[in-house]
Amino acid sequence: MHTQYLSYLIRDWQPADRKAAAHVVETVLTEYGLGWEGTCGGSADQDAVEVETHYWQTGGEFWVVESAGEIVGTAAYCPTDRSDNGAEVRKMFLLPMARGQGLGRYLLTQIEMAARQRGVQTLWLETATVLDRAVALYEKSGYLPAAGVETARCDRIYYKPL
Repeated sequence: MHTQYLSYLIRDWQPADRKAAAHVVETVLTEYGLGWEGTCGGSADQDAVEVETHYWQTGGEFWVVESAGEIVGTAAYCPTDRSDNGAEVRKMFLLPMARGQGLGRYLLTQIEMAARQRGVQTLWLETATVLDRAVALYEKSGYLPAAGVETARCDRIYYKPL
């Protein structure tokens, strides 16, 4: 991935992005009172640190969003066993300065297109009610409520047939 949206560059994550990308995820989670779990084995956010294992080696993708050379957002998807040919939207986070410009909608659309090109038939995602703008985006984008939340800090799960 290498694309532009307004003044933002969206590109594939690289190992040099490890700390900055994880910092975006941690910052947004903290802003909403949700715990960061990036350092423990098997934790909910370990994938934001170990991108090679959780995305590259599984057939997923992890992107960063840059503004003036600084990472201000992340977006990813990876295969899931929730359904045949399913994938999960993961780590879609934007710092406050990157919100309110349609960037989240653009990222979600890019994830959907990329996943569809890889044969994904259903996208899944987990989120928390407190992330009200994200919940509204998912619902407006055709994601349907489901059951089976697996992440402790999340209380909603959605899916969308592609």
